[in-house]
Amino acid sequence: MFAEFALHERLLKALAELGFTEPTPVQAAAIPLALEGHDLRATAQTGSGKTAAFLLPLLHRLLGEEKPRGDVRSLILLPTRELAQQTLKEFERFAQFTFLKAGLITGGEDFKVQAAMLRKIPDVLIGTPGRLMEHLDAGNLILRDVQVLVLDEADRMLDMGFAEDVTRLAGECANRRNTWLFSATTGGGALREMTGQLLKSPKHLMLNQVAELNENVRQQIITADDPAHKEKLIHWLLANETYQKAIIFTNTRAQADRLYGHLVAAEVKVFVLHGDKDQKERKLAIERLKQGGVKVLVATDVAARGLDIDGLDLVINFDMPRSGDEYVHRIGRTGRAGGDGLAISLICHTDWNLMSSIERYLKQRFERRVIKGLKGHYQGPKNLKASGKAAGSKKKKTDKKADPKKAAPKRAPKAKPSLVSQDGLAPLKRRKPAGE
Repeated sequence: MFAEFALHERLLKALAELGFTEPTPVQAAAIPLALEGHDLRATAQTGSGKTAAFLLPLLHRLLGEEKPRGDVRSLILLPTRELAQQTLKEFERFAQFTFLKAGLITGGEDFKVQAAMLRKIPDVLIGTPGRLMEHLDAGNLILRDVQVLVLDEADRMLDMGFAEDVTRLAGECANRRNTWLFSATTGGGALREMTGQLLKSPKHLMLNQVAELNENVRQQIITADDPAHKEKLIHWLLANETYQKAIIFTNTRAQADRLYGHLVAAEVKVFVLHGDKDQKERKLAIERLKQGGVKVLVATDVAARGLDIDGLDLVINFDMPRSGDEYVHRIGRTGRAGGDGLAISLICHTDWNLMSSIERYLKQRFERRVIKGLKGHYQGPKNLKASGKAAGSKKKKTDKKADPKKAAPKRAPKAKPSLVSQDGLAPLKRRKPAGE
């Protein structure tokens, strides 16, 4: 029960109003340690309740302190606009019976309007590293009074190239008491390095192993011959699978637009979301999907993080993601909050080795599936390595000296032309020129 955490009464009132009773595992593990004042390094699957795990102790601390005359008291860094917007909404829900205010700083919004908001000094600032750096360089952002720094989806921020920005922003929060770092994956050496730089004697919380991620999501693969065959499979799946909402992931913007065009032509209600879309288009796509105006979203990995949409129960990988972490984040869009989900990956010869690597990363085998009437010629490599990857057929080099039979035949020398008599019966003797 949340009441056992001794949270501020106004937060408990908000939780009761929202119908929150039992904390999730990540909340049960992180909230007491955060309230005790420890730095945290927590790994928990997408959709496990990480946002409340850091917002509730953060709000509790702010409610227990007098607001100084200075500036922002807490900074929350996130990789995408969508995730930042959702975090702001969660803040407003939990803080509904308090006087605490949060500000949002992301790209795609009016810079001057954001600067004006910063002058009002919100208690908590929620934002993406790139736009925050712009305000820092412009002199609009002062972080010397930040007490708690939160890095959410830290592994994704590193993947997106924000390591330098995150480090500099953390350096501006030099007087902070705590740093809480949350991620869906272990993130590798780069994340361990950041943890060592920014956290002081942190408590490490591993709420799940990678192989346990999204255990309520059924994971399948369907082999395909080429992109055209994949498009036919997409049409069949959308027409025959039972789902409320679906996301189809591609690796490129061009492929996303092409698939979107085919689906529109087939009269499927669909939106497309990728990096070329402006903020207005992105908001419209997500809101229409949430409200049920459309059932299908075609997206690149710009949407792999930060989407929390009720009823999203089908994820299709048109292209296999390039890493195990990206796969985890993609299928993490479905099967959230204990719901069931289905993740289907379409595999042609260029996807096989990626798929095999991801199976090894997750330590599991995906379910193989065949759709009658659309079975392709490609059913996987004929020869497999022990790792599960395709075994290449390397040509053996031959030693010409050692194998004379396979040596190239020598060319016969050209015969010298002979002189023939006019009657063609006998060759004529060549006369030596004088002096020869």
